[in-house]
Amino acid sequence: MVLIKEYRVVLPVSVEEYQVGQLYSVAEASKNETGGGEGIEVLKNEPYEKDGEKGQYTHKIYHLKSKVPGYVKMIAPEGALVFHEKAWNAYPYCRTIVTNEYMKDDFMIKIETWHKPDMGTVENVHDLDEQTWRTVEVVPIDIANKEEVAPADYKPEEDPALFHSAKTDRGPLGPEWKNELKTDCPYMCAYKLVTVKFRWWGLQTKVESFIHRQEKRIFTNFHRQLFCWIDKWVGLTMEDIRRMEEETQKELEEMRQKGDVRGTSATDE
Repeated sequence: MVLIKEYRVVLPVSVEEYQVGQLYSVAEASKNETGGGEGIEVLKNEPYEKDGEKGQYTHKIYHLKSKVPGYVKMIAPEGALVFHEKAWNAYPYCRTIVTNEYMKDDFMIKIETWHKPDMGTVENVHDLDEQTWRTVEVVPIDIANKEEVAPADYKPEEDPALFHSAKTDRGPLGPEWKNELKTDCPYMCAYKLVTVKFRWWGLQTKVESFIHRQEKRIFTNFHRQLFCWIDKWVGLTMEDIRRMEEETQKELEEMRQKGDVRGTSATDE
């Protein structure tokens, strides 16, 4: 059995703007999660072309010891809390698969994302068969709703309800922001279909639910950051982004080797 949910994140940016904003924010967020022997190691970041699909391929390793629930730490042997993330970014479609060498075929997280110029109203955008789609829970994420943010994660400077963009004149976003967008303001939805497989007797349901809670938390925090950082990334080119990614890769390697563990921890075990 697998547990599938579709998260829908609507943003006041265009699909074209989001491509740059997403990559900028991934690089910045990676730095916030790396230090003290944990965090993100980038092994590959290169163009790919396969079966008529073209895009950017990345292979990252996540060293996550302190970022998993205590009950997992207790049963996981040394070195087991290392996860491989392989991503194929053929924007506006992206596919990410996370695996673990210790659990092999008993663990997988697959995230498939379509970025569409709509308000999150399209059903079954991933074109699943009818039987599978009926089992999928749709989870809307409102980036302006502070109630969706864990208290430990909240930062006023990353709150779209408080932020105003000087460069784009967007924000702050009120409770009804989706209905109040200016006619010239772009919008889009990231439809993120997340499939979680965790086969471990006695823990399967608990861990699959925990992973989905963490994915929702990551998507919520990340997209709040992306919008509030818009003045830092709007206007950047893909060449700027690739250059930034190269610098970030080197920085992450240095940061991981020293300092203290940083960023998100497993608050809701």
